[in-house]
Amino acid sequence: MSRAAAMRLFVDEVVIHVRGGRGGDGCVSFRREKYVPKGGPDGGDGGHGGSVWLRAQAGLDTLLDLAGRHHWYAEDGRPGSGANRHGRRGQDRIVNVPVGTLVYDEQTGQLLKDLVEDGQTVRVAAGGRGGKGNSHFANSVNQAPREAQPGRLGRARILRLELKLIADVGLVGMPNAGKSTLLSRITHARPRIAPYPFTTKEPQLGILELTGFRRLVIADLPGLIEGAHEGAGLGDIFLRHIERTRLIVHLIDLCPPEGSPTPLEAHAIIRRELEKYSPALAQKREVIVGNKLDLTDAAAAADALAAAIGRPVLRISGVTGAGLRELSEQLWAIIAEIRADEEREAQLLAAAGPPELVGVFDDNEPHDGDVANGSPHADDRAGDDGNRTEDRAAGLDPWGGRDPFDDPPAIDDPPDADDAPPEKP
Repeated sequence: MSRAAAMRLFVDEVVIHVRGGRGGDGCVSFRREKYVPKGGPDGGDGGHGGSVWLRAQAGLDTLLDLAGRHHWYAEDGRPGSGANRHGRRGQDRIVNVPVGTLVYDEQTGQLLKDLVEDGQTVRVAAGGRGGKGNSHFANSVNQAPREAQPGRLGRARILRLELKLIADVGLVGMPNAGKSTLLSRITHARPRIAPYPFTTKEPQLGILELTGFRRLVIADLPGLIEGAHEGAGLGDIFLRHIERTRLIVHLIDLCPPEGSPTPLEAHAIIRRELEKYSPALAQKREVIVGNKLDLTDAAAAADALAAAIGRPVLRISGVTGAGLRELSEQLWAIIAEIRADEEREAQLLAAAGPPELVGVFDDNEPHDGDVANGSPHADDRAGDDGNRTEDRAAGLDPWGGRDPFDDPPAIDDPPDADDAPPEKP
């Protein structure tokens, strides 16, 4: 199967357009009721527009659902009406994405959020404010105002979503080295297995379960060949998925078919491809595993490989199961050690305190489509009622000198990553 066909089956990068709902317009209305002369203005406010949220959901492992739909819009708020009736708020649009999705602003290239936990959410397009009805403009000078605010536009941006699968261990190696067979033997995953190269067209995940409620997530990547960084074979398009892994398992065929690279050559090829793709990836901790121990001369080949590279080589057979228990326990021991190191580093960083940030956007700063606390559903009348009457009496523009029909300002700040989607009324 071609590289393009593999990309169609497993989608790990998409570009989408998101837009918050427009706020509803305020209403110009006057109370008209029998025996109530000069009832006064009673126009209600427009409802706030809905927001667009991204939510990480476990169980998803591809962005394929978003590849065929590029526009995600939230609902507009409804306009206000008479009798001080406010318009209904627009419904939020919640888009589910796989855990491990990185959210970039396509225009600026800025990383907005890395969704690494199940249920984690981020608001990527806030809804616009609803306009004020004419009841807000009444004062001692203008007792019958015939003006109302239009609803503000919601935020709009173009996002690039990039998926990097999250796993403890990543399996790499030449095609037909036995990676899929190994994954099927130590986990409950059922990848496609066949006696020809490039059987695996897309990354596969499996969970290794050990005694004592110990678990490891293992990722099997399509095989690499020499020149993969230049597009040979399936290329290195899937290597991004082991950038998050804590440990790399380099699987080598100890008895390759005639005409294929020797174990030593295969080891050198994979190491070169990793270094050309990312020097940081090549520095990750690595375990060398020799497969197909059940074949003749495999033990001698493992000894020769270990002597040539100066590192120990674990010996297994994916067919007979020899050495799999020892491999599983060693993987757990190494991962436990890495996790302990990460925990110590996190404690040191927490003790040192947060770094000083310069020029970072303040999440509490009000903007079009948001109010001071970062939620379009808060009561934005609080705190400014006392100044509104004085401003209008002085002839100030109720929109602060801005054209109410202007587009929202350019977006160059990340949304509030810690907010959760507001509850529906």
